[in-house]
Amino acid sequence: MRVIVLVVGELQTNAYLVGCPVTGEALLIDPGAEGERILAAASRAGLRLTAICLTHGHADHIGAVPEIRRKLKLPVLIHQADAPMINDPAANLSVWMGQELVVGEPDRCLEDGDEVVCGQLKFRVLHTPGHTPGSVCFYGSGVLFSGDTLFAGSVGRADFPGGDWRKLLGSVNTKLMVLPDETIVYPGHGTSTTIGEEKEQNPFLTGGEMS
Repeated sequence: MRVIVLVVGELQTNAYLVGCPVTGEALLIDPGAEGERILAAASRAGLRLTAICLTHGHADHIGAVPEIRRKLKLPVLIHQADAPMINDPAANLSVWMGQELVVGEPDRCLEDGDEVVCGQLKFRVLHTPGHTPGSVCFYGSGVLFSGDTLFAGSVGRADFPGGDWRKLLGSVNTKLMVLPDETIVYPGHGTSTTIGEEKEQNPFLTGGEMS
């Protein structure tokens, strides 16, 4: 698997190009901004994008979707609970960033346990509500793309509309901390980590917050 990380936009969101080394096909996860730069990076790497996968519906993760979708006609995948957000500037928070972002209808609404295939790569959809009602992570081949559910040394916010702190911690506990310790975690912001490291060092998972 090839993973190319592009830090984009004012909020320094991680956009991921996830490529199959056999077929050259690639998923684009969370293109939050700088669509032209993302497409240029994919071209330089010799990757052929096949789908846009969204971990959730906030503006800093979906900002470049309209531009890229228009240019490449790529299908957009998001959990059904967050699907309304991508066309609601208040819900996706873009109105608070000085814009009114409308993406259009998704091509596929995801559910927990669904599979996303790219070449010879397969990722399982893990529904992890809490940051948003429809937050998901993509897990496969020893890696986890965790969006804003889990970070290195932290977890996502739950104070935006639709957020739920108890659900967030429940999602992390029951869906993510049960994965193998060696699983590499690629979060929506910040540096990568592993499930094992977070079990040992994440203060939200090792202290009283879990009770």
